[in-house]
Amino acid sequence: MIYSGILTLAFILTVLYGFTDADRTFNQITVHRINVVEPDGTLRMVISDHAELPGVIVKGKQETPPTRPQAGMLFYNDEGSEVGGLIFAGHKNSKGEVVDSGGSLSFDKYGASQIVQLAGVDDKSNKFAGLSVSGYAGGNRAQRIWVGRGRKGDASVMLMDAKGRKRLVLDVTPGGAASISFLDASGKVIDRFPSTNRYREDH
Repeated sequence: MIYSGILTLAFILTVLYGFTDADRTFNQITVHRINVVEPDGTLRMVISDHAELPGVIVKGKQETPPTRPQAGMLFYNDEGSEVGGLIFAGHKNSKGEVVDSGGSLSFDKYGASQIVQLAGVDDKSNKFAGLSVSGYAGGNRAQRIWVGRGRKGDASVMLMDAKGRKRLVLDVTPGGAASISFLDASGKVIDRFPSTNRYREDH
């Protein structure tokens, strides 16, 4: 009985004092997910594999199911609402086609709505890489600026109006043909310099 009592006391002391909040050093940690929280428990960052990556979290509550096909890192504001992240993926399907291949670094405005995204995707459905800046008018989100490479290989700078309609396009084709195009609200080219270069719908 004395021996059992000593072992029980030793176990209790280990539980109470053996695991503290002191800094620790590890050579390697293998985990599926890491949550970084404030002292009050507010979620500030998640580093996760695909299986454990959460859906959109707003004020500490998950509002969408965890359906994103990527792994990565998600950021949260002072209220525990998602404000961006770094995600990446890529694999082949049963047909041998490359799907979900690429990565994205994004930042959201207050209210979990994306305003800046740096992305690169190269798979069977999409091939593009660049920087996208969005704006809001009347509560609606629309892309305002695109700088990057499109699926046809053109290098472009595109400026859109508040409704996301292209109005000015600077474009260089893979062959080196450069042009500046001006478009109306319907997407029709109303002027181009030089006029001999063809504007390509690439995004």
